[in-house]
Amino acid sequence: MSVERIAQKALERLASQFPIVGITGPRQSGKSTLAKMTFPDKKYITFDDKNLRELAKSNPKDFLLAIPDGAIIDEAQKVPEIFDAVKYFVDNKDSAPGTFILTGSSQFKLKENMTDSLAGRAAFLKLLPFSMSELNTTTETFETPYDAMVKGCYPPLYDTKKHFLKEDWFESYLDTYLDLDVKEQINVGNVVTFRKFIQLCATYSGKIVSMDSIAKNLGISSPTVKQWLSILETSFIIHFLEPDSNNLGKSVIKTPKLYFVDSGLLCYLLRIDSVSDLILSPNKGAVVETFAISELLKSRLNRAKKANLTYFRDNNGFEIDTIADWKHTFAMEIKSSSDAEPKLSSNVRKYTELRNDIQCKGSVLYLGDLTCTINNVNYVGWKDWGTFFNEL
Repeated sequence: MSVERIAQKALERLASQFPIVGITGPRQSGKSTLAKMTFPDKKYITFDDKNLRELAKSNPKDFLLAIPDGAIIDEAQKVPEIFDAVKYFVDNKDSAPGTFILTGSSQFKLKENMTDSLAGRAAFLKLLPFSMSELNTTTETFETPYDAMVKGCYPPLYDTKKHFLKEDWFESYLDTYLDLDVKEQINVGNVVTFRKFIQLCATYSGKIVSMDSIAKNLGISSPTVKQWLSILETSFIIHFLEPDSNNLGKSVIKTPKLYFVDSGLLCYLLRIDSVSDLILSPNKGAVVETFAISELLKSRLNRAKKANLTYFRDNNGFEIDTIADWKHTFAMEIKSSSDAEPKLSSNVRKYTELRNDIQCKGSVLYLGDLTCTINNVNYVGWKDWGTFFNEL
């Protein structure tokens, strides 16, 4: 199934300005497919090909001379020498914008090499798995929002030629992630503990992180927990919302909230296998909130914009699920209700009154199909979570 990616316009925009564009994102999010879809006439090279890899390693500058018009270079991190060669090439050839598009599955090596070698010459696009607005353009249908949450949005799960079962796919995904990404970042002897760490982090999705609690549960140090959380964040397994700083002067929480980037992976780790499992799960609210935050993230990153999402909690426990500091400021509550009831908006109404800022708009993200405005509060149906705010 071919899905037109919203990020294509942002990739074209960046490639019209910078000689090098790096596409980062989690494994299996469709980075290579996006590059080839956006630039069908550009030469495509993958360093998965051992012969090309050895050739590029032996003489990277001459290798690039064979492609004077540039190329899409996939799995670029497998030939670290190529980054300095690309830098030399674009500096000495007065290269046109969009000469090189670099992608790779290992975000640690790709971003490290691009940041070190190509600063000022490259732009980055972060590509997450499919958004609901992308899936809505296909023949894929979900009877309920819970179906989408349990399945998740990784592209291979929607490839009709491959027929993956989600449980098998997620198991393989984690094995590959641990073997090819994590193992080089931690002591090899800690891989089993790191897998338990991911499982434990799933119970914190939508919650404030307690590093001490995680450390105690796993028998590791708090600094190790901090390092491992950074690994999960860098590889796009999780995302953090920092506490909001505003003029209310009441937010005393300093610790971020953790969210998994994909609700399907989260459900797999929580052993939620079906819609009925999710509906009856004590983690239902956390999964719904995770799915909503993911859609908001995609709406920003697909346009190559910073997420600019925070959360608010004061010393009395009053909380707003997320504050989006975009063209306007949106105070958003995320609810598992399928009815647009006025009581759902009580917190955002209170927050906007406290804030006393006409640019701050209250919104409720809920599980209904109808998107509407009631008494100046936006009630946004689940299919529109990733697109509604783009128009405001």
